Amino acid sequence: MGAPPFRMSDERSIPQSRLGRLVRVAALGVKTGAGLILSGDASPAATHAAEVLGTLRGLAAKVGQMASYVDGLVPRQHADAFEASLKVLRAQAPRSSPAAIRHLVEEELGAPVDRLFAAWVDAPIASASIGQVHQATLPDGTEVAVKVQHPGIAPAVESDLANVGLLESFVGVLGGKRLDTKAMLEVVRERFREELDYAHEADSLERFAELHRGDPTVRVPRLFRQHSSRRVLTTELAIGASFEQACVAPERERLAWGETLWRFVFKGPLVGGVLNADPHPGNYVFHDGGRVTFLDYGCIQRVDERRSRGLMVHKAALARDEQAFGRAVARLLDAKPGPLEDMAVRYTRECFRPLFESPYRITREYAASLVAAMQQMAMLARKLPDDQLFTMPSDMLFTNRLQFGFYSVLARLDIEADYSRVEREFIPES
Repeated sequence: MGAPPFRMSDERSIPQSRLGRLVRVAALGVKTGAGLILSGDASPAATHAAEVLGTLRGLAAKVGQMASYVDGLVPRQHADAFEASLKVLRAQAPRSSPAAIRHLVEEELGAPVDRLFAAWVDAPIASASIGQVHQATLPDGTEVAVKVQHPGIAPAVESDLANVGLLESFVGVLGGKRLDTKAMLEVVRERFREELDYAHEADSLERFAELHRGDPTVRVPRLFRQHSSRRVLTTELAIGASFEQACVAPERERLAWGETLWRFVFKGPLVGGVLNADPHPGNYVFHDGGRVTFLDYGCIQRVDERRSRGLMVHKAALARDEQAFGRAVARLLDAKPGPLEDMAVRYTRECFRPLFESPYRITREYAASLVAAMQQMAMLARKLPDDQLFTMPSDMLFTNRLQFGFYSVLARLDIEADYSRVEREFIPES
């Protein structure tokens, strides 16, 4: 794992009060904005952003993670500087102390670390917004990854969830300003509270393992429940190439990985009724033969009630039936006939170009254009009279998060893939 582009304190207490976190976010906005306006070099501002967001962790860090890889969230002229500095949030965020982590593990699992594990490495192999991961060995010799929550992260996240301004900025980034804000905020709160419950994540992991059972390329880590709890999650250790390494691999390998990613992302909602809504690159480990291990199951959106409607949208795109596609999109969104429905159908049609025009190469420019189009649609919608408006279903907020992030991931793999063929392989199962 490469060194971060600046030195950040490994061990740092997490600001927990709403006021303390709000002050730091406000200061971040002022200093970052000044850095971009007064200097032609965005690097200092980006470095400061990573420092503050990394220390805050929680929802603030998640916003930073999104900015570090989702094309279109940061102005293009500053995107490279932000990605270079903020990528630290994807792999090497500030760490909790070894003593604090050991204490939490022992408190959660009810025994000393030395009895629970034959070997334990204090230095984490990864650290993110809510927890950090340690390599360990079970008494039977199995190599495992142990995800442990940062001590103090729960009250910090609750402070963020009480910060309506921060939540509205998160919702707004995903095109939610034209939506039912109250319902959107509740969806965000529910998803992020679930991320604090590793027992819930364990259940989701096993659901995805069952869904993809028999697929030789989609790997879901084996769960060890006896070494897991609400704040500790133990799974088999996955060793392979990082996303950065995958992006410079030979094209044939990148193509196989891209097809595996597409199958994992869309088989979940279209066949299993579950959406893994956190596509950031640190969640993938790449192996030869097109195999990918998918690590994180904390942010899962159930789409059981809309699975059949989403399936009709995809089937219409696969058939390249424009009229059926428009009808299916309107039904999916519970749209009201009028200009907003027309905009929503046009926007969704643009999102489905990889199926309508398959084989298709997703580029960073294309991924960024979807973010811009969503923002433009939101602005136009605000000018419409109330009788022409409708609110997008609140459970689709995280669909947008996945859409923007996943396409940005595929853009960096830089492949032309037959995504229609990939979907046809699993859609008949539904």
